[in-house]
Amino acid sequence: MRVTICIGSACHLKGSREIIAQLQQLVKENHLESKVDLNGSFCSGNCVNGVCVTVDGQLFSLKPEDTKEFFDKEIVGRL
Repeated sequence: MRVTICIGSACHLKGSREIIAQLQQLVKENHLESKVDLNGSFCSGNCVNGVCVTVDGQLFSLKPEDTKEFFDKEIVGRL
């Protein structure tokens, strides 16, 4: 599974670094390193709504405080 987090300036200001750190920790805690490929990218074109995160090409807008719920539903829920 490919998960891409925007690290462009607008998303950076909205907490992309914190989301990346949380996702890295959650992947590690759940032993999913071989199943989840975390990547960074620049502008995903949806800067207004939050940090842009794509899961296998599907776009989501995320806030740092929603990362755990997102991980459980959209990442673990798809595996």
